[in-house]
Amino acid sequence: MGSQIKVLFLCTGNCCRSQMAEALLKHVGGEGFRALSAGSHPAGYIHPLATLALEHHGVPIVDQRSKSWDEFADEGVDLVITLCDTAAALACPVWLDAPLTVHWMHPDPVALAGTDGERIRFAEEVAGQLKGKIEQLVALDFENSLREELLEALNAIGR
Repeated sequence: MGSQIKVLFLCTGNCCRSQMAEALLKHVGGEGFRALSAGSHPAGYIHPLATLALEHHGVPIVDQRSKSWDEFADEGVDLVITLCDTAAALACPVWLDAPLTVHWMHPDPVALAGTDGERIRFAEEVAGQLKGKIEQLVALDFENSLREELLEALNAIGR
Protein backbone atom coordinates (compact mmCIF):
# COMPACT_ATOMS: atom_id res chain seq x y z
CA MET A 1 0.00 0.00 0.00
CA GLY A 2 1.08 3.53 -0.62
CA SER A 3 2.09 6.15 1.90
CA GLN A 4 -1.53 7.29 2.12
CA ILE A 5 -4.22 4.63 2.66
CA LYS A 6 -7.37 5.34 0.61
CA VAL A 7 -10.47 4.12 2.44
CA LEU A 8 -13.88 4.08 0.75
CA PHE A 9 -16.95 3.74 3.00
CA LEU A 10 -20.06 2.44 1.23
CA CYS A 11 -23.75 2.58 2.06
CA THR A 12 -26.80 2.52 -0.13
CA GLY A 13 -27.76 6.22 0.09
CA ASN A 14 -24.44 7.80 1.12
CA CYS A 15 -26.33 10.28 3.26
CA CYS A 16 -25.67 9.24 6.87
CA ARG A 17 -23.44 6.33 8.04
CA SER A 18 -20.89 6.49 5.23
CA GLN A 19 -20.79 10.29 5.47
CA MET A 20 -20.16 10.04 9.22
CA ALA A 21 -17.40 7.47 8.64
CA GLU A 22 -15.74 9.66 6.01
CA ALA A 23 -15.75 12.69 8.31
CA LEU A 24 -14.51 10.65 11.27
CA LEU A 25 -11.58 9.20 9.34
CA LYS A 26 -10.68 12.66 8.05
CA HIS A 27 -10.75 13.85 11.67
CA VAL A 28 -8.72 11.05 13.31
CA GLY A 29 -6.73 9.59 10.41
CA GLY A 30 -4.28 12.37 9.78
CA GLU A 31 -2.10 12.52 6.69
CA GLY A 32 -1.78 8.75 6.50
CA PHE A 33 -5.35 8.27 5.26
CA ARG A 34 -7.59 9.58 2.52
CA ALA A 35 -11.26 9.15 3.44
CA LEU A 36 -13.93 8.70 0.77
CA SER A 37 -17.58 7.68 0.84
CA ALA A 38 -20.18 6.73 -1.72
CA GLY A 39 -23.43 4.86 -2.26
CA SER A 40 -25.01 2.44 -4.69
CA HIS A 41 -28.06 4.74 -4.92
CA PRO A 42 -26.92 8.11 -3.53
CA ALA A 43 -29.60 10.23 -1.89
CA GLY A 44 -28.09 13.45 -3.20
CA TYR A 45 -27.80 15.10 0.23
CA ILE A 46 -26.23 14.61 3.64
CA HIS A 47 -28.91 13.80 6.21
CA PRO A 48 -29.16 16.26 9.13
CA LEU A 49 -28.84 13.34 11.59
CA ALA A 50 -25.28 12.77 10.35
CA THR A 51 -24.37 16.40 10.90
CA LEU A 52 -25.99 16.54 14.36
CA ALA A 53 -24.39 13.27 15.48
CA LEU A 54 -20.94 14.39 14.42
CA GLU A 55 -21.36 17.80 16.05
CA HIS A 56 -22.03 15.90 19.29
CA HIS A 57 -18.64 14.21 18.85
CA GLY A 58 -16.87 17.44 17.87
CA VAL A 59 -16.32 16.36 14.27
CA PRO A 60 -17.32 18.59 11.34
CA ILE A 61 -18.50 17.44 7.93
CA VAL A 62 -16.39 19.54 5.58
CA ASP A 63 -16.49 19.54 1.76
CA GLN A 64 -18.52 16.35 1.55
CA ARG A 65 -21.44 15.47 -0.70
CA SER A 66 -23.54 12.42 -1.49
CA LYS A 67 -22.02 10.57 -4.44
CA SER A 68 -22.25 7.35 -6.41
CA TRP A 69 -19.71 4.58 -6.04
CA ASP A 70 -19.31 4.76 -9.82
CA GLU A 71 -17.36 7.97 -9.21
CA PHE A 72 -14.55 5.90 -7.69
CA ALA A 73 -14.67 2.90 -10.04
CA ASP A 74 -11.48 3.96 -11.82
CA GLU A 75 -9.69 5.23 -8.73
CA GLY A 76 -7.37 2.92 -6.87
CA VAL A 77 -8.56 2.45 -3.30
CA ASP A 78 -6.83 0.34 -0.66
CA LEU A 79 -9.77 -0.51 1.57
CA VAL A 80 -13.53 -0.70 0.98
CA ILE A 81 -15.76 -0.83 4.07
CA THR A 82 -19.47 -1.48 3.59
CA LEU A 83 -21.63 -0.20 6.43
CA CYS A 84 -25.03 -1.62 5.56
CA ASP A 85 -26.25 -5.05 4.53
CA THR A 86 -27.83 -3.72 1.34
CA ALA A 87 -24.56 -2.28 0.02
CA ALA A 88 -22.62 -5.36 1.15
CA ALA A 89 -24.96 -7.65 -0.82
CA LEU A 90 -24.72 -5.69 -4.07
CA ALA A 91 -22.18 -6.32 -6.76
CA CYS A 92 -19.70 -3.52 -6.18
CA PRO A 93 -17.69 -1.98 -9.00
CA VAL A 94 -14.35 -3.61 -9.65
CA TRP A 95 -11.67 -1.32 -8.28
CA LEU A 96 -8.11 -1.22 -9.50
CA ASP A 97 -5.57 -3.13 -7.40
CA ALA A 98 -8.20 -5.40 -5.70
CA PRO A 99 -8.69 -3.51 -2.43
CA LEU A 100 -9.25 -5.12 0.94
CA THR A 101 -13.02 -5.34 1.45
CA VAL A 102 -14.78 -5.73 4.81
CA HIS A 103 -18.27 -5.27 6.20
CA TRP A 104 -19.00 -3.31 9.37
CA MET A 105 -22.77 -3.51 9.86
CA HIS A 106 -24.39 -0.51 11.51
CA PRO A 107 -28.13 0.15 11.72
CA ASP A 108 -29.35 3.15 9.76
CA PRO A 109 -30.25 6.13 11.98
CA VAL A 110 -32.35 7.55 9.14
CA ALA A 111 -34.62 4.47 9.17
CA LEU A 112 -35.25 4.57 12.93
CA ALA A 113 -38.84 5.35 13.91
CA GLY A 114 -39.15 7.50 16.99
CA THR A 115 -39.08 11.04 18.26
CA ASP A 116 -36.53 13.51 16.97
CA GLY A 117 -34.65 13.20 20.25
CA GLU A 118 -34.55 9.40 20.05
CA ARG A 119 -33.34 9.50 16.46
CA ILE A 120 -30.62 12.04 17.27
CA ARG A 121 -29.41 10.00 20.28
CA PHE A 122 -29.34 6.86 18.13
CA ALA A 123 -27.36 8.65 15.40
CA GLU A 124 -24.91 9.85 18.08
CA GLU A 125 -24.51 6.23 19.28
CA VAL A 126 -23.82 4.99 15.75
CA ALA A 127 -21.30 7.81 15.24
CA GLY A 128 -19.61 6.83 18.51
CA GLN A 129 -19.39 3.19 17.42
CA LEU A 130 -17.95 4.22 14.06
CA LYS A 131 -15.44 6.51 15.78
CA GLY A 132 -14.22 3.64 17.96
CA LYS A 133 -13.80 1.35 14.97
CA ILE A 134 -12.04 4.02 12.92
CA GLU A 135 -9.64 4.72 15.79
CA GLN A 136 -8.77 0.99 15.76
CA LEU A 137 -8.37 1.09 11.96
CA VAL A 138 -5.98 4.04 12.19
CA ALA A 139 -3.88 2.17 14.78
CA LEU A 140 -3.28 -0.79 12.43
CA ASP A 141 0.20 -1.21 10.95
CA PHE A 142 -0.70 -1.17 7.26
CA GLU A 143 2.90 -0.85 6.15
CA ASN A 144 4.32 -3.87 7.95
CA SER A 145 1.35 -6.26 8.00
CA LEU A 146 0.50 -8.95 5.50
CA ARG A 147 -2.74 -8.57 3.56
CA GLU A 148 -4.29 -11.56 5.37
CA GLU A 149 -3.34 -10.11 8.77
CA LEU A 150 -4.93 -6.78 7.89
CA LEU A 151 -8.08 -8.46 6.62
CA GLU A 152 -8.37 -10.49 9.83
CA ALA A 153 -7.83 -7.39 11.99
CA LEU A 154 -10.32 -5.31 9.99
CA ASN A 155 -12.95 -8.04 10.22
CA ALA A 156 -12.35 -8.29 13.99
CA ILE A 157 -12.90 -4.54 14.32
CA GLY A 158 -16.22 -4.93 12.53
CA ARG A 159 -17.56 -7.59 14.89
